[in-house]
Amino acid sequence: MDISGNMLALLLALTSGVLMAIQGTLNAALSKVIGLIEATFIVHVTGTIALVFILYVLRMGKGNLGAITTAPWYAYLGGIVGVFIIYLVAASIPAVGVANATTAIIVGQVLTAVIIDHFGGFGMERVPCGWNQVAGLVLLAIGAKLLLK
Repeated sequence: MDISGNMLALLLALTSGVLMAIQGTLNAALSKVIGLIEATFIVHVTGTIALVFILYVLRMGKGNLGAITTAPWYAYLGGIVGVFIIYLVAASIPAVGVANATTAIIVGQVLTAVIIDHFGGFGMERVPCGWNQVAGLVLLAIGAKLLLK
């Protein structure tokens, strides 16, 4: 990717972060009314309905569902992990607030991402961890500590 492509990818990632904070807040609000597991269920049902619309009405997919059996076994675990993510985010936000929960989420994401990159986990291209990633993690931890006060 050229610089503009990288900028677009980073803008998409930034937008995803914004949406994650909003989603967590919405899920926490729903869970206060109907319960955590029930909210997790509703989130996945409404997400499934949205995806059925996107795939079959708007026809925005690649049209490659026939290749589903060629994916490695661990690639199917994303949905299960998603259930835990929705539940844990919805449980943490009312207890510590959106900013504190999001800060902890980001620290966990970045630390895990560096480890996955370094070892090339889950079939990803290996990106060795260097001193700059370690320094970034330290600064991120310091920033998280400041935000959590």
